[in-house]
Amino acid sequence: METLTLKKNLQEKIKKTYQLPLPELIFQAQEIHRQNNNANEVQFCTLSSIKTGACVEDCKYCSQSARYNTGLKYEPLSDEAKVMDEARAAKANGSTRFCMGAAWREAPDNEQFDQVLSMVKQVKAMEMEPCVTLGMLTKDQATKLKEAGLHSYNHNLDTSEKFYSEVITTRTYQDRLNTIKNVQDAGVEVCSGGILGMGEGIEDRLSMLETLASMDPQPASVPINVLVPIPGTPLEAADPIEDIELIRLIATTRIMIPNARVRLSAGRHAMSETLQAFCFIAGANSIHTGEKLLTTPLQGKDKDRSMIEKLGMSIMS
Repeated sequence: METLTLKKNLQEKIKKTYQLPLPELIFQAQEIHRQNNNANEVQFCTLSSIKTGACVEDCKYCSQSARYNTGLKYEPLSDEAKVMDEARAAKANGSTRFCMGAAWREAPDNEQFDQVLSMVKQVKAMEMEPCVTLGMLTKDQATKLKEAGLHSYNHNLDTSEKFYSEVITTRTYQDRLNTIKNVQDAGVEVCSGGILGMGEGIEDRLSMLETLASMDPQPASVPINVLVPIPGTPLEAADPIEDIELIRLIATTRIMIPNARVRLSAGRHAMSETLQAFCFIAGANSIHTGEKLLTTPLQGKDKDRSMIEKLGMSIMS
């Protein structure tokens, strides 16, 4: 009974926060942001696709699903030397986190996983934060990644538990939560967020935020992705979300998960600099930078540096 009461209280708090007059919402988010973070600093992160396409999942937003004809070329697990070259280039551009993404339903128990462990060790040796996203993970695999020096594991919730089956049917919401628990138990930081604009309602976004905020410990990173409609996927004609909805969710996330790096991720290439600046004011303090985010476009490292300089902000070192 006590757990249900706490859950209901959190739901109400998130809803009331999200619905505040925008100036008040931004003011509260800025207050909390400044109490817990350097509000004038932005972390640069780079996400590299180390194994692309031919995924058996049916995620309706994804170009890498083998179920959809998106024109994406399959690429097997990358050569370690190639990935390390990408990591060095990312570091030279100011990225302090290098994340490696493989389009697997679950991480395999074979020499490919051993190769990923080796990549993690090498990125760690470069004094960067190594991060991977490999799909579902067992407790043993999470422990091995921790021992290799993994800093963070990305496993997005994508949306609310209620709306989840509208987007993905090849795994359950509980599968995602189980992987996150395995990562936490191994002592690895969790990076988990969602995608906006898949046809979900505002209540779904707030429900997802409630799940994230309820985690113990809370995620250290919360990527906020805006859907990039991919031709050939079921969501290719999805309607874009309104800018104010994005800003409100970022501010509410900052208030509810005060210490997290709230990361502007997919869809940023289509955002104006003004919108991105407003997102930083609302509490975002990290971006994915480079030319691509796995298979979707980004605005490019030069534009990112120019934007941060124009805003008078600094890149986290």
